[in-house]
Amino acid sequence: MIKRYTLKEMGNLWSEENKFRTWLEVEIEAARAMAKYNIIPPKAFRVIEKKANFNIDRINEIEQEVNHDVIAFLTSVAEYVGEEAKYLHYGMTSSDVLDTSLSLLMKRAAGIINKKVDIALKQIKKLAFEYKMTPCIGRTHGVLAEPTTAGLKFALWYEELKRAQERFNAAAKMISVGMISGAVGNYANLPPKIETMVCKNLGLKPAKITTQVIQRDRHAFYLNTLALLASSLEKFTTEIRNLQRTEIGEMMEGFTSGQKGSSAMPHKKNPITAERITGIARLMRGYALSSMENITLWHERDIAHSSVERIIIPDSTIIIDYGLQKFIGLIKNLVINEKRMIENIYFRGGVVFSQRLLLKLTVPLGSREKAYRIVQKKAMLANDGKGRFIDLVKKDNNIRKYLSESEIESCFQLDYYTKNVNKIFRRVFKQ
Repeated sequence: MIKRYTLKEMGNLWSEENKFRTWLEVEIEAARAMAKYNIIPPKAFRVIEKKANFNIDRINEIEQEVNHDVIAFLTSVAEYVGEEAKYLHYGMTSSDVLDTSLSLLMKRAAGIINKKVDIALKQIKKLAFEYKMTPCIGRTHGVLAEPTTAGLKFALWYEELKRAQERFNAAAKMISVGMISGAVGNYANLPPKIETMVCKNLGLKPAKITTQVIQRDRHAFYLNTLALLASSLEKFTTEIRNLQRTEIGEMMEGFTSGQKGSSAMPHKKNPITAERITGIARLMRGYALSSMENITLWHERDIAHSSVERIIIPDSTIIIDYGLQKFIGLIKNLVINEKRMIENIYFRGGVVFSQRLLLKLTVPLGSREKAYRIVQKKAMLANDGKGRFIDLVKKDNNIRKYLSESEIESCFQLDYYTKNVNKIFRRVFKQ
């Protein structure tokens, strides 16, 4: 079981305290680089590094007057540093701090998210191998199709979640860039080597070119990969929701002792976690759209994106972190009803074996179309409740002319549908 405190890790990352702490981290690294290249006195840097701190209440108080968050922050820091504070933020613009620290936070958030994705993959893989050869019915258009295995369902989830992780890792790499390039991105007041050193010390890459800001296609890519991740989780849990339906009953969420499903109906066991993940995915897709709206800014910069990002970036990472934790708990406690899976395969006397019978009959009959009409007629009778499909087939003289009883019964065997499962698993799991 994942401990509750792991949810706090992401929340703490985006706390007001940590936001300012990360700003200060960028400012100190910038001062370190400037001291190395004698842009500011090395002695001043040592004072800055030793004394720099801030007070959130004081920042808020100053911001009420100046209406500028970075200036309020720097003023608070200066009150701790003293005279050497004149070298703090030297030659820099607010976005050098804001965008570099935002990239740093998004990179760190990605690390938290990836740990949860790894846990989810491990749990799905466990289910895939546990139910590798467990027969269940496949459905197309929501209608019974042909037998498959529960393990193949989980293997499909595993492969899709791996793709989601690969996309997200690419987006996390793309956002892991910083900038100390000045008011319009042309390094007028500080040379590029300051940016290079700052980014290296922070574990970022320097953006190759910026304006006053890092370009927002990077952020949009990040949020869109999170929306895709959430959409895949929704897909998986929608399958569970459908299979939990009373008339199907093949899978269901775990139901704890003392849990209640409905205030009115004591018999209810509802897929509430799966439904919650559906809601999360809807929200994430909305945030992804907002991130794409943020790509277009006027000239070298405006702040139309700023108020949006203050909501959508922390929220998206916190929400997906929560959704992943809920998903992990759901699949760890997933209930699989193998008996019901078999019953559903043989519904109406095994009507789902119609294609197997069609193929078996086509060659001796000499016509696929004739074979199709014969088999379809029996299948429709079974679907209408006018007999079990296997019994109707065995009694049909047009079929018995060409197939013996044992040949007919061989068409209803499940191992025909599982013979390539191992090959698929080797593709997916490389083993």
